Amino acid sequence: MPSTYNVRSRARERNSVLSRPEFMSLNHQPLRGGGGGPSESRGRSKRPGQIKQQTSQQSEEPTDSGSKDRRESTKMPEEDCMQLNPSFKGIAMNSLLAIDICLSKRMGVCAYTSSSWGGCRSMVALLALTGHGITWIIGTIVCLTRSNTLAGQEVLVNLLLALILDVMTVAGVQRLVKRRGPWEMTPGFLDCVAMDVYSFPAAHASRAAMVSKFLLSHLVLAVPLRILLVLWAFLVGMSRVLLGKHHLTDMVCGFALGMLHFSLMETVWLSSSTCQTLISISTLSWSPFF
Repeated sequence: MPSTYNVRSRARERNSVLSRPEFMSLNHQPLRGGGGGPSESRGRSKRPGQIKQQTSQQSEEPTDSGSKDRRESTKMPEEDCMQLNPSFKGIAMNSLLAIDICLSKRMGVCAYTSSSWGGCRSMVALLALTGHGITWIIGTIVCLTRSNTLAGQEVLVNLLLALILDVMTVAGVQRLVKRRGPWEMTPGFLDCVAMDVYSFPAAHASRAAMVSKFLLSHLVLAVPLRILLVLWAFLVGMSRVLLGKHHLTDMVCGFALGMLHFSLMETVWLSSSTCQTLISISTLSWSPFF
């Protein structure tokens, strides 16, 4: 009896020990055809995956370094990035041009007889004619033929050269830019003669600014006449905008170009003797021996 009791107690202890979690694998039967238990099969099943992970990690390490190098090489300086993206200057210029076109079309109230101010078209056209190049060149030549003083002839010859310079410069710039006006219009006869075919820059505004500055600098005028002269130059430039011939920016650039022409003529001002020589050559009365 005591021997059987001891055997049973040992068997119970053995079963209680085997029932612990760390010894649960001993209760399962080994797989057929397998040389080991489940733990070995699990280890074997996991090894290919672990090998793949290791190989992938090893292969990813150089690719990561290569991608980092590529990213660093593809990084561009801030200046290049600013050139690729729309710059603030470009957006501002496009916005200003759009505003200029919109305002110029709205201000072309005398563009046609059917416009809102179509009844004033003839008066505005007459005001614009006072700043035409042909008008000023013919008027200067007439005044030069009737002038008897050397000082007057000197001023008129330089004014005539300034007018020719203005006409040629504006015509050249217009041929280069070839900007159309806000309204589709065919140029008139006088415009074709003066080569004032395109919109930029405004020839009338350039001529009015140059002539007004020239007269203010070389003629002694009263204050009211000076004010009227400046007002005339501004109205001549605005008249072309009202007629739908030019944009507002064309007028502004025309004023700036006229001031530039005046500064240039002041730099290359011809003396009285040179002017007399040119007058003699033009009238065919010049002789190199006398």
